[in-house]
Amino acid sequence: MTETADPFVFPARAMIDAPGGDPFPHKHLLGIAGLKPEEIRFLLQTANSYVEHNRQALKHKPTLAGLTQINLFFENSTRTMMSFDIAGKRLGMDTVSMTGEASSVRKGETLLDTAQTLNAMRPDVLVVRHRQSGAVALLAQKVDGAVINAGDGWHEHPTQALLDALTILRHKGRIEGLEVAICGDVAHSRVARSNIYLLNALGAYPRLVAPPTLMPAHAERLGASVHTDMAEGLDGADVVMMLRLQRERMDGAFVPSEREYFTFYGLTEDKLALAKPDALVMHPGPMNRGVEIATAVADLPGRSVVEAQVEMGVAVRMACLDVLTRHARAAKGAGQ
Repeated sequence: MTETADPFVFPARAMIDAPGGDPFPHKHLLGIAGLKPEEIRFLLQTANSYVEHNRQALKHKPTLAGLTQINLFFENSTRTMMSFDIAGKRLGMDTVSMTGEASSVRKGETLLDTAQTLNAMRPDVLVVRHRQSGAVALLAQKVDGAVINAGDGWHEHPTQALLDALTILRHKGRIEGLEVAICGDVAHSRVARSNIYLLNALGAYPRLVAPPTLMPAHAERLGASVHTDMAEGLDGADVVMMLRLQRERMDGAFVPSEREYFTFYGLTEDKLALAKPDALVMHPGPMNRGVEIATAVADLPGRSVVEAQVEMGVAVRMACLDVLTRHARAAKGAGQ
């Protein structure tokens, strides 16, 4: 599916250019919940400007030269960690990446002591992923620089929701009014939560599709329709967003077997036919082919936008680094 000529049908430009206003008056990006629609749109507009930049032969841009970014990941990551590292480098930042396995937490140091240690090094941005919900917000209270949540427990993964939204915008031309089915292990998914908040803020209609054991308690309170039947949940959907089984967060048996799960909840071409003929197929990765999605669907030309999501991830993370360091850059400029 080709990208639209103008993916932004919302009036973001007038808001961005409004004199005297701060279009994103937040020091940190800890989640999508609590952001105003115009603030989300501003981040998306900024990210969209980086998409074409990243397609040029020369991608380096010294916008954030002289600033320091630390990526602190206490959970495994390929796409998020690499794209934040690439995003910082393309903007000219000094970037350092550290995993939890390589940190002093392994020696018994607390997260707050780690935060104070890193803060003493005066980074301008900390990008943090942690297995405990709320850990990133706690850390943000103890450091001077901006903090970006790269995923905390079951809570949120804000930049994933932003890159998903940018992907949808560039392929559908809009978000408002779209029916978006979020399918799979919703109960353990921070990606699902951030997407629900964003989709509701921008006027879409999220649906949750999962077996009862993988549906959050009181799921309807999240602001989405709830479906335990895959056919019902996919019927007429504009976007089908699949989620992986997050076994690392499971305590017990939530599905009888992967084979049975795929039979009832895996996305196949037959199930995709229940959605609209031009429905997008999305997946935040990593994909478990043959478990939540068939290979034929994951690679379906004209429908699958999984690779586009990865590309949009770099642009979104560049935008977040850009926006959240504006005050730091202003302060440095004033001190020169």
